[in-house]
Amino acid sequence: MSDSNQKILSVKLHNSSVIRYQPHIQKEIEIAIHDLVESNYFKPQPSFFGEGHLGPYDIRVFVHEGRVIIDISGQDKTKLGELALSVRPLKRVINEYFVVCENYYEAIKKASPEKIEAIDFGRRALHNDGSDRLKTLLHDKVKLDDNTSRRLFTLICALHIRV
Repeated sequence: MSDSNQKILSVKLHNSSVIRYQPHIQKEIEIAIHDLVESNYFKPQPSFFGEGHLGPYDIRVFVHEGRVIIDISGQDKTKLGELALSVRPLKRVINEYFVVCENYYEAIKKASPEKIEAIDFGRRALHNDGSDRLKTLLHDKVKLDDNTSRRLFTLICALHIRV
């Protein structure tokens, strides 16, 4: 899946409930955005958005009225549309992911390498579960590859952090 027009060119994340993220979270967000822009597959489906839209795409991700909104603009900077996703199908995995991440960051400070590795394995498994669920939620609206789905899941998690 390497059509150069079927990709995200830029990402903006907006979380009005956070003034500043903790440094390790900000770093995760920056890495996710960088990796997403560097390598992704993002193809809005004509059955949902209509025909004739050209990428690459600019997206803005935020939460509004309890829904994750992915605002998509096309190559000519005109708004293509918005995806509004209920968080309900992702909420359990997001909450579990947060707990495991907290355990991971605590373990890094004082746990054995084996314990850190075990927690990290669980963290990755939950992240994969969340990104698979996201991909399923979007399948009829936008086609994604696994890495794009993983990075978007990371950003959606960041939107649900309350500081």
